[in-house]
Amino acid sequence: MRAAVLEQVGTPLVIHDDVEIEEPRSGEVAVRIAHCGVCHSDLSMVDGTFPALVPIILGHEASGVVEAVGPNVTTLSVGDKVVLTPCAPCGRCPWCVRGEWSLCANSDALMTASHPDGTTRLSRRGDTLYRGMAVAGFAETVVIQESGAVKVPDDMPLDLACLIGCGVQTGVGAVLNTAGVREGDTVLVMGLGGVGLSVVQGAKLAGASRIVVSDPVADRREHAIALGATDALDPATDDVVAAAHDLSPDGIGVDWAFDAAGRSSLVATGLDAVRKGGTTVMVGVPGLADPFTYPIPALLAIGGKKLVGCLLGSCNALRDIPRLIGLAQNGQLDLGSLVTARRPLEDINLAMDDLRSSIGVRTVIDL
Repeated sequence: MRAAVLEQVGTPLVIHDDVEIEEPRSGEVAVRIAHCGVCHSDLSMVDGTFPALVPIILGHEASGVVEAVGPNVTTLSVGDKVVLTPCAPCGRCPWCVRGEWSLCANSDALMTASHPDGTTRLSRRGDTLYRGMAVAGFAETVVIQESGAVKVPDDMPLDLACLIGCGVQTGVGAVLNTAGVREGDTVLVMGLGGVGLSVVQGAKLAGASRIVVSDPVADRREHAIALGATDALDPATDDVVAAAHDLSPDGIGVDWAFDAAGRSSLVATGLDAVRKGGTTVMVGVPGLADPFTYPIPALLAIGGKKLVGCLLGSCNALRDIPRLIGLAQNGQLDLGSLVTARRPLEDINLAMDDLRSSIGVRTVIDL
């Protein structure tokens, strides 16, 4: 099959048409990929911000059509339209039985770049290729666990549905699942890429009374306002912490702050911006060379402030992907405005360049 391969960190992806993929095994399905969004996590692996086993096929925000099913598959059939998820819940591990679905033992594949059995099922000319972010969606076909492919209605456009696989699932889930934002709460969102704009939409869905956003790119701030943000800040000129306090009831600080860019400095900003008892949610993932420090940790204890991590919006993909599809279909969730470019697989490196330069929001690769 054809796929985009990262052969060495720091180099452009290379399109190969001789990649081999095995047939699905028990409990697995093969999905013909139709579309795959380009996520900042992919770029972080290309540029070395996150470690990556190479050679590797990246891409994880994908949708497609089931083209083959392995033995013992009961919920999917050939021809089903599906959205893929990087964290396929098994339903049996210690995390799943505790309701922590996105932390399922299967999520270890995000680091191992292989299937749970330790194989990748991908090769080229006899050499192993790794499976980026547990999906490897910059390819014509993916083999994934049955629970990693979630059926969507036939009338749902796959070029929009793919966004739910990562960015929308992560951003909206961070608000509704990880944080549990309540009606009337106040929210600060830092970083307005695909994930950050999805956090904005999640806060609107939750009924937040004030949604303050911060991003250095003017177009993204305007985009956030159009999606429901109430106030927009430019961190290059505005004091985000002071504004978060000024815009909150009684000037005490916002209830929730979300770092949607993955920077330790923004986590610290969030902790300063929330009220006593408030919570900062790490939605983005800081690079390994970006350690978190806080000048006076005692203030966090005295103020009862909380810092929580968030993987894939704390979602149970089998529950939340259909829920998000429903919200999109009834007009409560805007997926179309998040797609600002479409490119063929051959232009994958141009899409990465756009992401580096903060051009647009989401590029969808059409396979």
